[in-house]
Amino acid sequence: MFVAMSMIPAGDTAGKLLTQTHGASPLFVAWSRFALGGLLALPLMRADTLRLLTNWRIWLRALILTGGISSIQTALQTAPLADVFAAFFVGPIVSYVLSALLLGERVTLLRSLLMGVGFIGVLLVVRPGVDMSPGLLWAALAGLFYGCFLTASRWLADAGRPGSMIFTQLLISALLLTPFSLSHIPPMTLEMAGLTFASAAFSMGGNLLLLFAYARAEAAVLAPFVYLQLVSAVALGWLVFAQLPDNLTWLGLLLIIGAGIASAIAARLKTAAQSRSGPNGSRS
Repeated sequence: MFVAMSMIPAGDTAGKLLTQTHGASPLFVAWSRFALGGLLALPLMRADTLRLLTNWRIWLRALILTGGISSIQTALQTAPLADVFAAFFVGPIVSYVLSALLLGERVTLLRSLLMGVGFIGVLLVVRPGVDMSPGLLWAALAGLFYGCFLTASRWLADAGRPGSMIFTQLLISALLLTPFSLSHIPPMTLEMAGLTFASAAFSMGGNLLLLFAYARAEAAVLAPFVYLQLVSAVALGWLVFAQLPDNLTWLGLLLIIGAGIASAIAARLKTAAQSRSGPNGSRS
């Protein structure tokens, strides 16, 4: 999980170098990530994989993912890496609300309060208003897409194997972006080709390791590690772009990470308490 949460920001760092330093289109970066990721995921194909392509819900989920990745690559073109990831973390809050409204998942007062604290942290980073950075607006939009994607993933949890799900989302997203991206393919140099491959490989590898992690440990145990993405984003932003968050962004980051870890710990304690009790609350 630690490696996965480091690889995903590393993929976005390569994408930011492509758009900010080499002038590549965000649409090309998103499309190449899906296309190359799909090729790397070919060994995950099984007999049931193609069957998933006939499910309209799979296409809807991939469409949402396409919007999210395209938006975050647009955000990275102008905004600092750490700020983008902080704004992007509006996603779990959106997913929490949508899962309650659409999937009937149970909400608790404590978790709702912690989600509110996390949302305040996002607002401190994004700072909506007339002077709001366009890059952070794109990052917040990416977070909205991500929240919808998380909810759709829960909705489709039993639709197919994890390997088949990740392959279909990459393939469909590449197909959806192809008509808009072919005219944006830049002249390829060795450095451009390397960054393009790194963007796709780190992103796909991080998400694949995420699946392996969730297959070996409970979600409540792994949830706090998700916030390592923010730590990795700050470190990579400093090492690669010499960018560090300002004071308000630091405060927002701390609120997001603190609320997320507290929420995960609360969920973990609740799960542990339920496992020690019988159906009627008695000790088993």
